[in-house]
Amino acid sequence: LIPMNRGILSTIYVTLAKGKDVDDLRATLEQTYKNEPFVHIAPQGMFPSTHQVRGTNHSVIGVFKDRVEGRAILVCVIDNLTKGASGQAVQNMNVM
Repeated sequence: LIPMNRGILSTIYVTLAKGKDVDDLRATLEQTYKNEPFVHIAPQGMFPSTHQVRGTNHSVIGVFKDRVEGRAILVCVIDNLTKGASGQAVQNMNVM
C-alpha cells in the first residue's frame, strides 16, 4: 500500500502474441490512442505516477518488458476522483 489520497495505479501482465515483443505492443498502443486526448503512452523507460494525472481526466500507460519471456507489464495511472462519473459527465458535455 502506498500513502496517497487519490489516484489508482494498476499493474497489468499481458502475454504477447507469438513473434511480437514489447516494442510491437508499445507501437500498437501508440497507434491505437494517437487521437485520444486523454490517453497517453509514457515515453520508453518512464514509470507512470499518479501525480502526473492528479486533478485531470487523463490516463498514462507505461509499457515494460517482463522478466518472463513473452510477457509484458503495463502500468496505468488515473485520478479516480476525476476519471469517475463526474469526469465522464464533463467529457460528454464537451462532446455535445
